[in-house]
Order: sequence, then C-alpha cells, then structure tokens
Amino acid sequence: MSRIAFDNSYARLPPRFFASVEPTAVSAPRLIKLNEALATELGLDPAWLSSPQGVAMLAGNSLVEGAMPIATAYAGHQFGGFNPQLGDGRAILLGEVVDREGRRRDIQLKGAGPTPFSRRGDGRAALGPVLREYIVGEAMAALGIPTTRALAAVRTGDWVRRERPLPGAILTRVAASHIRIGTFQFFAARGDAEGLRVLADHAIARHYPDCADNEAPYLRLLEAVIAAQAALVGQWLLIGFIHGVMNTDNMSIAGETIDYGPCAFMDSYDAGTVFSSIDEHGRYAYGNQSAIARWNLTRFAEALLPLLAEDVDQAIPIAQAALDRFEPLFQRGLVTGFRRKLGLATEEPEDIELIRTLLETMQRGKADFTLTFRRLGQDTTSLADGEACRDLFETPAEFDGWESRWRQRLQKEALAAEAEARRAAMRSVNPLFISRNHRIEAVIQAAEERDDLAPFEELLSVLARPYEEQPGRESYALPPAAHERVLATFCGT
Repeated sequence: MSRIAFDNSYARLPPRFFASVEPTAVSAPRLIKLNEALATELGLDPAWLSSPQGVAMLAGNSLVEGAMPIATAYAGHQFGGFNPQLGDGRAILLGEVVDREGRRRDIQLKGAGPTPFSRRGDGRAALGPVLREYIVGEAMAALGIPTTRALAAVRTGDWVRRERPLPGAILTRVAASHIRIGTFQFFAARGDAEGLRVLADHAIARHYPDCADNEAPYLRLLEAVIAAQAALVGQWLLIGFIHGVMNTDNMSIAGETIDYGPCAFMDSYDAGTVFSSIDEHGRYAYGNQSAIARWNLTRFAEALLPLLAEDVDQAIPIAQAALDRFEPLFQRGLVTGFRRKLGLATEEPEDIELIRTLLETMQRGKADFTLTFRRLGQDTTSLADGEACRDLFETPAEFDGWESRWRQRLQKEALAAEAEARRAAMRSVNPLFISRNHRIEAVIQAAEERDDLAPFEELLSVLARPYEEQPGRESYALPPAAHERVLATFCGT
C-alpha cells in the first residue's frame, strides 16, 4: 500500500486561511526513525513509509496523491507582545487522515522549507531540535499526556546555518489539528467576523461536535477549550514539565501539547524553574504556567467576542463568566492529581496543606521532583543504602517531619492496610523515567558529532515504559551530576 487516504478539510476552507506551498526538496534524505506503531494507528503502511518512495515523501521531495500541502495562517502573543501576522514559517501541512479509531489527524512536515510566512527564515530545522521534539513528544505520549506525536524523522543531507552550521532534518508531526489560539487571533485582528465564524464552526465540527447543537455553540466552544487547557496544564505540573514558550500561537485549541522547543522536565523542584534561553524574566516558569494558560485563554475569549453576542458590552461578561471557570477546574484537577501521587484516594481538609508543604520542603531541600514521588511509593524495606526518599533532600530532617504527617494521613485511607495495593497505585501515576534534559543533550551530541543514533534509540526505548522498572537501565532514572546539568534550551528556529 503506497496511497495515503488524505481527506483535507482545512484545505477546503477559504484561501485566506492558508497559503498553498510545496516542500522544498533536500539533497540526500535518510530515514532516522519511523514510528511504526503510530503509522499503523494512522492506517498507514510502515513498510511503504520506510521505502525510498515513502522517505521521499517524509523528506518533502515528492508528494503522494491526495496531498494538498499548505502553510496555515495565524497570529499570536509572543512573550506578551502581539504579532498580527505569524503563520507556519517552517512547517507544511501535507494533509489529514482519519485513523483506525475514526479520529482526524494532521500530518505535517517541520523543517520542509520556506513558506510565505517564513519572515526571511530558511524554513529548515536542525537535527537537534528534531530529535528533541521526537523524544519529548513520544515521552509525553507514554506518560499519558495529550500531545502531538512524531511519525518520523529524516536527515536531509544538507546543512542549516544557525549560530554555527548544523545538520538538517525534518520531523513529521501528527496532531489532532494545528488550530491555535493564535489562529482565532489572526481573524479577530483583521475584523474578519465571517472568517472567525467559519473557523469556529470548523473547530467545533472537528474537536467539540457536542457544542454544535447548543443554543450558544461559540460559548460552549470557549468553555470546552478552557476545560481542555485547564486539564492539560495540570497534567504538565504533575510530571514537572515546563513548556518554555506558552505563546498564544503555541497553544492548541484541541488541548494537546504542541511545539516542543525550549521545553524540559525539572530535576530538582523549584517553582521558578525556567529553561528557555529567551525567557529572561521567567514568564513561562513552572509555577507561572497556569496563570499564563488563563492569560492565553483570555486572549482566546477576546477573539471570540463578536460571536458571543451582537454587542461587545454584552459579550464581555459572558466571556468573563466562562474564564472564571478556569481556576476551579485547574485546581480541582491538580489537587486530585497530587492526591493520587501521594497514594490518597479520599479527600480530607488537610490534603492541600500536605501537598503545599511537601513542595516547599522539596524546594528548600533541592529534591528531585520525579524521584521524590516515585520513592514515596516504594517498599522501604527493600531499598539499598542511598535509595530512601529522604536521601534526595539536602534537609532530610525537614522531610522526616513531613513524612510523619503523611503517614498519619494514610491511616485514614481504605488502602492503609493494603500497602502493596497503594504502592502499585502510586507507581501507576509516578513515573520512574522522564526525558531528562542531560540525556537529550547527550543524544543530540552523539547524533551531530558522530552520526551515532544508538543513544537516541536507547532513550526512546526507555521512555516508552516510564512507569515500569527496567533492570539494567537504572541510570536513566537518575538526575544529572553537577557537570551534566543543562540550564537552557533553545527553540531551534
């Protein structure tokens, strides 16, 4: 099977929604990795995708029947400043497929050459950012976090010039869609009420069909996106993930994590942790992510005002009431998630204070976020020296005080007498393996400097089973040594 059953609904929207553009051919495409499981899920043939014809498509050197390549238009607030004209500057949407479960999915090439939105850029991607997005996106999927996925990575055989020449690559990204908050802002900024309505109707049909028959479908759309983002950002915080560039053009209305640029997982817990090299003031720090999500959603609500009521003065309180739902939804999901991470299945008034105190103790003690929660769920009688949870803290006595209160709280649980059942429940939500930044950097270095992809393959294999013990791979669970720490990441554009 070589044909892909494209059904390109976005390309059937009015021409002002996108620019038709074909990928720019590369000199010597070579497949780095094909996600065979995802290909099968999409109803595609992995054998054909791995063939010379398939690799040519994944590299942008040829188009298959049914593809309608486009670069989508959008605007966005970037670090708080509004740009009315952004768009896909180095990404080309080949088309859409309907997967084996009936879900519509975009297939997009990132790094496939310039588009009308490139703003003097080359439209290419370097190998490092492609590997980073492949690794982190697939790690997030294995953790159960809504995310875009990586179908393939291809080396181009060409060089791209950034601070220095770097090997080029192309990522094939799969998403529920690439409709962003910034897409709505694009039409709102132009006063294009009809375009806004067409986009909203398309988004409802694609992502939130239950809104369609409601007497206020656009309000229901706003509420649905608010709920999806509240749940998503809560999930990020529960695994210590920091997005890095939560601009409105990087926030999907489908509720998926999108655009893995300067992102990372925390090692030692600190609510002020920032990894993006350009986030000089900590706008997108770990502890700010929920506030930024609400800020972004406010921009989404502003864009939708013409659809919420005929008069803007009437629309504003409607939008405000919807936005007021964000914080309760977010807090409820976050506290519920932390309860599960602590082995608590019931609710008690002291739980919020217990969670808050642990995080504060972790920050003062510079304890590793992931390993703290993982070790809380371990059988302490079987641990070797240096493996106890308290050993992660520079202030172990302070942790001991918190642990005593936690164990008293556990006595109120039905599973209190069934320690193994509780530990199993905690292991199911507290990963052992995350895509630690120093591991990703080691993978990139091996690929760039030695053309060695074995570390990439090994890391992907580990991260595919984040909640399971993996004998012989224990080192992948460890935080970086002092000389291995990576304090800044880059977007790679």
